[in-house]
Amino acid sequence: MIDFGSVKTTVDIPERDLEEVMKHTNAPTKTEAVARAVADYNRRQRLTKLAGKLGTFRDLMTREELLKTRAEG
Repeated sequence: MIDFGSVKTTVDIPERDLEEVMKHTNAPTKTEAVARAVADYNRRQRLTKLAGKLGTFRDLMTREELLKTRAEG
């Protein structure tokens, strides 16, 4: 894990949830598990915002049109 600065804080996290985060992240410590979970949450939020800025592709060919084009070529 790359440390770009950190803040010490005290939070109450249900033990069961913390154990599950450690299991899913394979983090060796509680601190790293929480850091990975927060980083993942922030990444997902950025991706959600990015996806909201993208338009739809009205002129994109359909799967059938793509297959037809490939067959002709």
